[in-house]
Amino acid sequence: MGTTIRPELSEKNKCWIEKHRYYELKHFCLQYPIWKKAYAALDSLSQRPSDLAALAKTNAISDPVGKCVEARSFYRERMGMIEQTAIEADAGLSGYILKGVTDGVSYDHLKARLGIPCCKDTYYELYRRFFWLLSKERQ
Repeated sequence: MGTTIRPELSEKNKCWIEKHRYYELKHFCLQYPIWKKAYAALDSLSQRPSDLAALAKTNAISDPVGKCVEARSFYRERMGMIEQTAIEADAGLSGYILKGVTDGVSYDHLKARLGIPCCKDTYYELYRRFFWLLSKERQ
């Protein structure tokens, strides 16, 4: 992962969250590509993805359609939460923020490869705001 950011800000900062809460949220976001892949795999019932096993309940009546709908809802809710929070942090830069938090991409990579239209300080201020907003959303 390329993003090396201090996990803890001054408690006086308006976007302050506890260090371990930041790590929890960061690892939550890094699951986004896994959820996206699993969500795409659940587009048909011709296959039985192993991801459904994680959501299966013991001694339950077999309902593959219901399990598929439940799994898709599970993944869509989490992906939507991250996407919406990126938009709330900054609508214009939400795509860059999403790439940074879900793929662990650094500002330098975003600048060199994707041409992010802001400075490093602005990006990391929005990055921290994203995690602050996500922390409020996940409470």
